[in-house]
Amino acid sequence: MTLPAANASAISETLLPAELAAMPLALTLVESSSATVLRQQAAQLLQQHLGLALAECLYIEGSGRWLGRDGDDEQYDCGDFNHPYAHVIRSGKALVLSVSDARIRLDHPGFQAQVAPLGAAMHLRILPLRAVDGSREWLGVMLLAGEQAQLAALKEDPGMAAFEALLCRLWSRLAREQGERQRSRVLQDSLAKLNDGARRQALADQLADDLLGQSEAMQALRRHVIRAAETNLAVLLQGETGTGKDRVARAIHQFSSRATGPFMAINCAAIPEALLESELFGHAKGAFSGADHAREGLISQADGGTLFLDEIGDMPLALQAKLLRVLESGRYRPLGASEERCADLRLVAATHQPLREQIREQRFRADLYYRLGQFPITLPALAERKDDIAQLAQSFITDFCAREGRDEMGVTPAALRLLHRREYPGNVRELKNVIDYACAMTPEGVDIDAYVLPGDQQNSTQEAVGTLEQSALALPDDIDDLRQALRDVESAIIRQRLRRFGGNRAQAAESLGLPKRTLAHKCQLLELDTK
Repeated sequence: MTLPAANASAISETLLPAELAAMPLALTLVESSSATVLRQQAAQLLQQHLGLALAECLYIEGSGRWLGRDGDDEQYDCGDFNHPYAHVIRSGKALVLSVSDARIRLDHPGFQAQVAPLGAAMHLRILPLRAVDGSREWLGVMLLAGEQAQLAALKEDPGMAAFEALLCRLWSRLAREQGERQRSRVLQDSLAKLNDGARRQALADQLADDLLGQSEAMQALRRHVIRAAETNLAVLLQGETGTGKDRVARAIHQFSSRATGPFMAINCAAIPEALLESELFGHAKGAFSGADHAREGLISQADGGTLFLDEIGDMPLALQAKLLRVLESGRYRPLGASEERCADLRLVAATHQPLREQIREQRFRADLYYRLGQFPITLPALAERKDDIAQLAQSFITDFCAREGRDEMGVTPAALRLLHRREYPGNVRELKNVIDYACAMTPEGVDIDAYVLPGDQQNSTQEAVGTLEQSALALPDDIDDLRQALRDVESAIIRQRLRRFGGNRAQAAESLGLPKRTLAHKCQLLELDTK
């Protein structure tokens, strides 16, 4: 038999020339590409060329506890002596028994099914197979079934011994190579995941300029956005009003494979029901009164890109059914048109409403909800990310100054503390409005201070201001520290005057009958510059 050149070294290390002559058929084993193929070819050689009724190799899996069969889910517990393989593994010696004895003495269902086709006069020979190198690790067992005399002759045949040695050497080598390949794949997969994670993190970091904040909630949101952008799944953005759902929708489009396509957006709550269908699907000329010419809808305009439907919870039920068909088939029909059209788009929808409750109230279709929510993302409220307030405030100040042509300004620690204590039912949008107002009320050349912040800041100092504005004699009855009480009253009066004059200390000092330097000194002592 001519051997492949690639396997010449393997053969020379495996058998002596005499052994090669004794078992020429066994040389085909060296062409096996894996341990599984090797076991199957060895069993086939033995059964076909030696006339055995059955030949099979079982392998020990990695933990050493189970024996497995190639192409079968059946496993044999090496500690279960209801099958003969456990006896062979435990003793390390070959076992010979008749099929009739095996059926009487052993009641393992898997083993009985394995030998069921064999005649009762047949005998079984089960050999333990171990690596022939220094490791002596267990490989598995070999099952041979045939006539008693036939099996006895094989036991004394040196060619059979050479065959077993070759099988064990190749098996051990292929198992090692397979293990090395598996470890290499695991390493490559780990590196790929690491590189993929680093790539995603780098993309998420790029989002930090649009989705501001270094809180854990915002970092997690940016990672979710990148994950969503990598797919074509429909995205459902949920969260309180003012959390920035429109910005997230644009970010998903920007980092998706559709970034070069159009981004079309519509607020379903801002358009009358009668016009919303036309806005989305378009209409043919003469479709309704006033339709003097055909018009492309947003679905058509978003072809190849992304369609963002804000406040999807306000979409009428009839229109929900038509939108569902677009999502499922990519087909739609403009109002008054006779033919359907196709659109390849990615849908991002947003709502602050509890859609599950609307489904129970039959105001929103359950099938559309599940189709929209292939990739749900919940945006955090500002209350969950108050650590981001300082960064957000400074960004809004910068935007205001650029927009209004004002010199750059900052925000005092006192104002920041009030901003942190404030409640924001309108979330980031409300914070922006607060900052815009404070910027407008802050004089040129100074930073935003606490007294220019709008709204009801419920704290003891402001309560004292309100009390003083109503009556100078309306003082609390539970004062137990006169000096501190006087300090609080003086602080409240000065804050009130500064508010009245828009932070102008010269005017505030004049109204109080104080020199400007004295007022500045009092502001420093009362920590009005830092509170």
